[in-house]
Amino acid sequence: MNAYGRDEQSGVGVEMASAIATESAVRNGAAPGKWLDAIQHTDCVEGMKQLPDHSVDLVVTSPPYDGIRTYKGFSYDLHATGEQIFRVLKDGGMTAMVIQDQTANFGKSLTSFRTIVDWCDAIGFKLFECVIYRKWGTEGAWWKSRFRVDHEYIPLFLKGERPRYFNKEPLKVPSKHGGKVMTGSGNRRTDGTTTRTVTREINPTKCRGTVWDYLMAGDKNPLKQKHPAVFPDRIPYDLIACFCPPGGVVLDPFMGCGSTAVSAKRLNRHFIGFDICKDYCELARRRLAETMRELL
Repeated sequence: MNAYGRDEQSGVGVEMASAIATESAVRNGAAPGKWLDAIQHTDCVEGMKQLPDHSVDLVVTSPPYDGIRTYKGFSYDLHATGEQIFRVLKDGGMTAMVIQDQTANFGKSLTSFRTIVDWCDAIGFKLFECVIYRKWGTEGAWWKSRFRVDHEYIPLFLKGERPRYFNKEPLKVPSKHGGKVMTGSGNRRTDGTTTRTVTREINPTKCRGTVWDYLMAGDKNPLKQKHPAVFPDRIPYDLIACFCPPGGVVLDPFMGCGSTAVSAKRLNRHFIGFDICKDYCELARRRLAETMRELL
């Protein structure tokens, strides 16, 4: 990283060298330059209405859900948010949402499931996959009459026929028997029979499955902990590496403490951020400034 300029929208240092990439992104149908690498203090639905159609490669976010946190009393509309996300996404673009359901009177709210069905049936998304975010770290509340909740959902929504960018190489995990030569049965056919037995060397790494493990307390960032509901920075980092091309644009309509923006800059992607809470915008900008200094 060489010379840095100043971005008046976010108030943080930005690489002068990235100006060429920003100009290229705008020419290729991305959002106007004033929105790129900036965190806007506004309602996300109203903010997204200012963005052009088909201008975003990937959306990574975690909306406020149910009554688990108060978020300073602000309200939101997940259906309207989904409509605007669908409009601004490019064909083949992806949306990843970290979400969970509140439990009340021994019953789940089903907010996550209702949102998935609504976004697919009423808005036009496909459910590409539903990843389970398995949380390691703090045990959380102990309950006498129910199980401890140690997961959240990450539904992955697809606009169009197939992802425009998909690179699972950065997400591969070590194979338990990597390097060994093993013999095993083949795959099961639809009629119940199996393909022939094969003998082969096991690769050192394998494709990640649909349960993703993250250490909840792994970031240990004092600024980040000022927000009431956070997730590990590694979640947006992995999603951006997989679904957003280098130099692409990542949108977070509920920017919160800035994890999506921080991860985007670490991976040389652009970001667009909205948050209705001024305090959270300032928090995210401070985290972003801290990250940019680290990248010098």
